[in-house]
Amino acid sequence: MPAVTDIQVLKDIATRIRIHSVESTAAANSGHPTTSSSIAEILSVLFFNTLRYKPDQPRDPSSDRFVLSKGHAAPALYGAWVENGVIPAQELLKLRQLGSDLEGHPTPRLSFVDVGTGSLGQGLAIAGGIAYTTKNFDKIDARVYCLIGDGESAEGSIWESIAFISHYNLDNVVLIVDANRLGQSEATMVGHNLNLYKVRLEAFGWNTIVVDGHDVGELIKAFDFDVATKGKPTAIIAKTYKGRDFPGIEDKDGWHGKPLGKESEPVLKHLRSLLKLQGTLKYTIPKPQSQAPQVSIKNITLSSPPNYNVGDSLATRQAYGSGLVKIAQNNPRVIALDGDMKNSTFAEQLKKFDPERYIECFIAEQSLVGTAIGATTRDRTVAFVSTFATFLTRAFDQIRMGAISQSNVNFVGSHCGVEIGEDGASQMALEDLAMFRSIPGGTVFYPADAVATERAVELAANTAGICYIRVNRPATKVIYPNNFNFQIGKANVVFSTQNDQVLLIGGGLTTQESITAASQLSQQGIGVRVLDLFTIKPIDKEAIIKNANESGGRILVVEDHYYEGGIGEAVLSAIAEERNIYLKHVAIPRVPRSGTTAQLLDYYGLSAKSIVNYILEVIKK
Repeated sequence: MPAVTDIQVLKDIATRIRIHSVESTAAANSGHPTTSSSIAEILSVLFFNTLRYKPDQPRDPSSDRFVLSKGHAAPALYGAWVENGVIPAQELLKLRQLGSDLEGHPTPRLSFVDVGTGSLGQGLAIAGGIAYTTKNFDKIDARVYCLIGDGESAEGSIWESIAFISHYNLDNVVLIVDANRLGQSEATMVGHNLNLYKVRLEAFGWNTIVVDGHDVGELIKAFDFDVATKGKPTAIIAKTYKGRDFPGIEDKDGWHGKPLGKESEPVLKHLRSLLKLQGTLKYTIPKPQSQAPQVSIKNITLSSPPNYNVGDSLATRQAYGSGLVKIAQNNPRVIALDGDMKNSTFAEQLKKFDPERYIECFIAEQSLVGTAIGATTRDRTVAFVSTFATFLTRAFDQIRMGAISQSNVNFVGSHCGVEIGEDGASQMALEDLAMFRSIPGGTVFYPADAVATERAVELAANTAGICYIRVNRPATKVIYPNNFNFQIGKANVVFSTQNDQVLLIGGGLTTQESITAASQLSQQGIGVRVLDLFTIKPIDKEAIIKNANESGGRILVVEDHYYEGGIGEAVLSAIAEERNIYLKHVAIPRVPRSGTTAQLLDYYGLSAKSIVNYILEVIKK
């Protein structure tokens, strides 16, 4: 396929991208001009010859996509969007300044950025999720290009994603490795041994091409060859040099993450001397080849209301599977992803209902989360990610970057706390609430029964940001009527008497144990009120304070979580400015042991029997 844009035009655009990178980082007095320089020709060929997109509609779902995994090369990306007319050139001089959307690393505050990058090793998983959605759900001819640095190729998450993309034959993925040899503090592990990259990627089933990353002609041929390749993804390994065309700096150590300082002017003078064409450059940006279908992911509801009997026993993880299928029945864009735990998390119920909307990500949690983030870009799917809650800690960085990316991904963590029993501490999520409470803009659900769980699934599907639903392994009793109206940020009183002396707060199984304890004490004439928070974040501060004041100003929190960061600390924050409320907090104090559920609840003081004793102590305060 012949070049769409003249080669000299592309060379000059690459030089202009370098000039923009030097000028913007000099104005900011920080940034990464040398790593931006190494990818200038790659971006020039991509954005002005290869990518099919509409500059005036940066988020058109029909377009090819570009993910800059090495986010510290943002100045080069911004320079490319200056050259196609989307960013005014003068805006580049505001790089990294407070109030400017041209931040040090790309974020979706910019219309042409799908995801935040900069924490390295994550872009390829996201590209895989975008590509899977484009190919299997949108069913359009659109390609996804992901540019990674050779330094970040040391990240295990990169190789999880390489395996995932190859397994699903995502031939619409193009990985570009910017092999510029130098890391931050020293040379990378592979350096310029490009054949080693080639051998590794081919072992994973990728079509692999090695090119001179500064040769515009070679890059054009490589991208054209990729388009013609079917049945497997393509990797382009580009040999580049950090600080390319920066005299005295090119391929030299010690220049990572530094503006050029006094070297800026001589470098800029040299770069300007390389420009061959005068006036307005003429280039052609290809248009998207096919039209993505219109989809709606708003106002998702359960296809039928919960259908349980109060007093029945059912694990909330099982109710998650039921709720997932119900919302999927009402919206074809609801999908599920799991890490080989689907028969334990009950995500398999969606696979049984519609196999095409279930994505098996295997035991690779970082890839699992990144794939979901990619799948939800441009509002193409409503994704639910499930696994044992403790394994989500492995992907905390991907989850927090999902929040930075303004992603709407729903996480469901099962097998929480000591209540899972004999499996032991390695399987017991005891820090998951703390982790998800720390995510900015997130919502944390902790449903007490099957009815609440189905409604949590429905609410999460319609809630912006990162959502987390904590579900239990053991069966628990249904305590809510099927028509109960649940609301995010609204707690519910599930047990009370005429003379409540303590407000008792738990979560999941400890809410159930609390109801049992309160019922036993009521038979002795001791009144206890039990409050089910439903969401730990946002927390119903007003309800906690109101019910505590109506219950003698005493609160007892009992939770199956470590002391740090869970329900107790959330409640403490809610009452922090209240002078007349006393709180006792019971949680897991140390790394737990194996045992039956009943044994462990007793051993760690979470059973109804223990709760009764705590209440008797609290009443004396």
